[in-house]
Amino acid sequence: MDQDAFRETYREVNQRACLFEKSILTNRCDCSQAERFCIAEREGVRCLSEEGQQRCARALQILREQTHFALRTHEDKATLPHGKAMRIQVGGMRGIRALLEPDASNPEAVPDVAELLTQAESRFGGLDQLPFDRIMPWIRAYQPRTRRRRQD
Repeated sequence: MDQDAFRETYREVNQRACLFEKSILTNRCDCSQAERFCIAEREGVRCLSEEGQQRCARALQILREQTHFALRTHEDKATLPHGKAMRIQVGGMRGIRALLEPDASNPEAVPDVAELLTQAESRFGGLDQLPFDRIMPWIRAYQPRTRRRRQD
């Protein structure tokens, strides 16, 4: 399947794309509102909740705004490189989980993005009220896996 055909089929099948797809497909996060699917041996993730997708969009927008300086990104850049997107998604969710569950046995695991954001919104009175100074170290500390070169 060529790239154009794949993208067209992907959009048809996945009308409500999961905004945390990268972190879910790499098994760094999970979500009760995410559903995996396959197209031509490729995997994708859709969101099962319109409200949940909107909450995730707000969370990622706020995290991205808060990380401009730390990740050396610019507001006008539409898409982030994969590594920086992963730092925001995974590091951000790990930081939020550390705020909500400081005694968690494995603070790096993110078992449910939707539930985590719902709890954070209710506990802090809105996602924009999160203490970002306590989340930022988690974002800076997260290092995406580096690609290994094949040895011939």
